[in-house]
Amino acid sequence: MTVIVDTGVANLASVQSAFEALGVPYTVSDSPEDVGRARRIVLPGVGAFRSGMAALTSRGLDRVLVDRIQSGIPLLGICLGMQLLCKGSDEAPGIPGLGVIPGICTRLHGPVRVPQLGWNRVTPDATNSLVQPGFAAFANSYALERVDEPWQAARTTYGSAFVSAALRGGVLACQFHPELSGEWGLDLIRRWLDPASVAAITRQANDIPGAPIRVIPCLDVQDGRVVKGVNFEGIRDAGDPGDLAEAYALAGADEIVILDIAASPRSAPTRYDTIKAVRSRCHIPITAGGGVRSLEDAEAMLAAGADKISVNTSAVIRPDLITELASAFGRQCIVVAIDARRSPDADGPCTWDVLVRGGREQTGLDAAEWAGRAEQLGAGEILLTSWDRDGTLAGPDTDLLCAVSETVNIPVVCSGGIGKPTDAATAAIAGADAVLAASIFHDGLFTVSDVKSALREAGLPFRPTESAPRSTSHFSGEPE
Repeated sequence: MTVIVDTGVANLASVQSAFEALGVPYTVSDSPEDVGRARRIVLPGVGAFRSGMAALTSRGLDRVLVDRIQSGIPLLGICLGMQLLCKGSDEAPGIPGLGVIPGICTRLHGPVRVPQLGWNRVTPDATNSLVQPGFAAFANSYALERVDEPWQAARTTYGSAFVSAALRGGVLACQFHPELSGEWGLDLIRRWLDPASVAAITRQANDIPGAPIRVIPCLDVQDGRVVKGVNFEGIRDAGDPGDLAEAYALAGADEIVILDIAASPRSAPTRYDTIKAVRSRCHIPITAGGGVRSLEDAEAMLAAGADKISVNTSAVIRPDLITELASAFGRQCIVVAIDARRSPDADGPCTWDVLVRGGREQTGLDAAEWAGRAEQLGAGEILLTSWDRDGTLAGPDTDLLCAVSETVNIPVVCSGGIGKPTDAATAAIAGADAVLAASIFHDGLFTVSDVKSALREAGLPFRPTESAPRSTSHFSGEPE
């Protein structure tokens, strides 16, 4: 029996979806008895070290996990799960971890935005017998700087180098999310389950250093269908969200954003069903927004399969919501979406007004100032949409991008105006860490690969598209 540990601080839906895609039987449990009987253990986690350890100790899972690891039971630790296996973390001084991996996790440092949200290169040491070179999806602010033998390491550079995976016997600890790392991540889980089960994966060459610029198709959803418009108006049907998300993921998309543009309490069941449908068909990060007004709303979205939660109008109305969400789920889960319109009568430097309620209402807030305040309140990412460029294919508002990206030290996603592949490179040069587009993809004007080719031609880092045959046979049982 494989047991996925429910710590109460983990987004389980993405892990479950990955194991279901692999045909691996599993049980989700927070019972020490179940973990004590498990033949394989998965320890996932998101959020803060302190709350993660508190969840383990309150359930009596800390002792049983250490006992099972010491007895030789294979364990897969994911993201916060890896950090909990360490001696401790500078995020929570004085709080001991499980102590399985020697070392203290420290905050990422260097000329980079924190948290790290997106894909990055994983390079295994020569001694690592399980992890292959590739690109993985990260969402972290802390990491382990080094690990000594007999642990076998894989490393990633984000500002400075850190340990992105550590292997000893059957224990594989990943700072990244293999369940959200496409076929490369699924292949790693296969190898952990059974080293003889390895998919043949080929990848485009990519020798450009740096964290890849993310390419993100956006699914604006209304009543369970993807729609598109211009300047938030003239809505038209663009397809089924599950079909589109799967196609984009296979084409090399780095993330999917799902925004319910007509969010209301009445539409909540449809919204959650849409997220579930998308999660079941792609294994890359999902950001979901629309209708999030409380912790309960966010928790329901995470349970449905979202990895990050986007808030817009509700955050402007009640800014403390950002702090509440970040405290409950971790900064890396919280995206503050900002719809900004250029101020026509501004004297001096250009400014942008924050709009809410689908662009229908002005707030009097300055977009750059609101982005800075959102970061202080706990936002981990800014999704910045130019209302003036939305759906126009006229290119990004680089002035807006520069103003906001220079104000914050968290990732900024550019949205609005992307009309051709080179616009993505323009946005990245202006300060965007990711580029979101809808019309060019939904209308078949350009592909994700076209956009990534433009990034490469501009000398910008990107995640190469991977190709792997989908396995037609499911995992038949636990190896002896």
